[in-house]
Amino acid sequence: MPQKQLKTMGQQQKRRSWAEPWKIKMVEPIKMTTPEERKKAIADAGYNTFLLKSADVYIDLLTDSGTSAMSDRQWAGMMLGDEAYAGSVNFYRLEKTVQEHYTYKHLVPTHQGRGAEHLISQAAIKEGQIVPGNMYFTTTRLHQEMAGGKFVDVIIDEAHDPQNTHPFKGNIDLQKLEDLIKTNGAEKIAYVSLAGTVNMAGGQPVSMENVKALRQLCDKYGVKLYLDATRMVENSYFIQQREKGYADKPVAAILKEFCSYTDGAWMSGKKDHLVNIGGWVAVNDEDLFDQLRNMVVIYEGLHTYGGMAGRDMEAMAIGIEESVQDDYIRARIGQVQYLGELLTNWNIPIVQPVGGHAIFVDAKRFYAHLPQDKFPSQTLAAELYLDSGIRAMERGVVSAGRDPETGNHRYPKLELTRLTIPRRVYTEAHMDVVAEAVKSIYDNRKKAKGLKMVYEPKYLRFFQARFEPLA
Repeated sequence: MPQKQLKTMGQQQKRRSWAEPWKIKMVEPIKMTTPEERKKAIADAGYNTFLLKSADVYIDLLTDSGTSAMSDRQWAGMMLGDEAYAGSVNFYRLEKTVQEHYTYKHLVPTHQGRGAEHLISQAAIKEGQIVPGNMYFTTTRLHQEMAGGKFVDVIIDEAHDPQNTHPFKGNIDLQKLEDLIKTNGAEKIAYVSLAGTVNMAGGQPVSMENVKALRQLCDKYGVKLYLDATRMVENSYFIQQREKGYADKPVAAILKEFCSYTDGAWMSGKKDHLVNIGGWVAVNDEDLFDQLRNMVVIYEGLHTYGGMAGRDMEAMAIGIEESVQDDYIRARIGQVQYLGELLTNWNIPIVQPVGGHAIFVDAKRFYAHLPQDKFPSQTLAAELYLDSGIRAMERGVVSAGRDPETGNHRYPKLELTRLTIPRRVYTEAHMDVVAEAVKSIYDNRKKAKGLKMVYEPKYLRFFQARFEPLA
């Protein structure tokens, strides 16, 4: 974890080393494949890292979703799973834990965050309504569109500039939002969709000042404010580190305050909650809760399990308690920052400042000779795997998909390749290997020719699309 330089007797010393606040109790072997094996594997996968077999991957940085290592307490909790179909003991334990740390009154569990996105979209969006938010996320936007809504980006302009060092690039531009409300009328706004540590912007946080002002603006026009709380613990850490007045407050208290300014939230427990499956949607409004509780029975399962086993809910409740510990979150984000420092020191273009869950390599600058229609982010992910067996993922034109009205590619300003760090899984030595691999392909970047798409699914194409190298 990056530390401040220490000074002793007037002389500047090298920063002190740090260590993770846990020790390893169980290991999972991994192996490095040969260049020939990797060449065949990526070709068989259509140059899409999502289609690689995990057995062919050396260091897996595809996602932080469901890839965390659970603690001994979580594994012990799994043995306490009450697998009753209705009224599981573990549901009430989870409900109480969410109420304590996230403040919302009513909880509906789901199988993962995608299920929660679906429920809140179907319940809170009417055909033709607008959903303003701080940059799109792939599955969130699709659920909003399938419910009849139209997502409109109202994030601050700085978020679209990977070199801008604004400390809270996830902030909503309040003027953009108010103009949108005035132009269309408050009744046309389904709700404001606010995400903590905005994924597609590079894991960039939202400030407490911004959410307070946003709450006032929403109250002024009678608009609801719902939170994507998937990585809100990480967001709360950035508030502690960067925002005036919060340096001495624990992350748990910052999280509670932030959530108190919103009307509800959806959650992928596979991220901050340190579990491999599960999610939830939680709200304060009784009528909306009644809708969600009715819908979950149709799409997920009974309202006291919603697609999760009792053991999963117990592990999630324990994971919530562990996730808000300051020592843990400091080390988690510190590992990401360490990798970012290595790449920055080698002048490799990444999104600045470094975000909470991943390093986002700026593929536009990395492959300055490749236009977006040659898929530079996808190319970079494929080249990284070919070099070192490291799996990353594309976050650019492929993820952006097509405009539903024109059918043309959306070309986002940000064309990024994400190196996503699972929680409590890899060591600093793994980060060194990753950094050196990125530098290796950066040194040979001019040789890259790009890719062409040869298969495109209808929805969320980045998961299953296939590519071929351009000659």
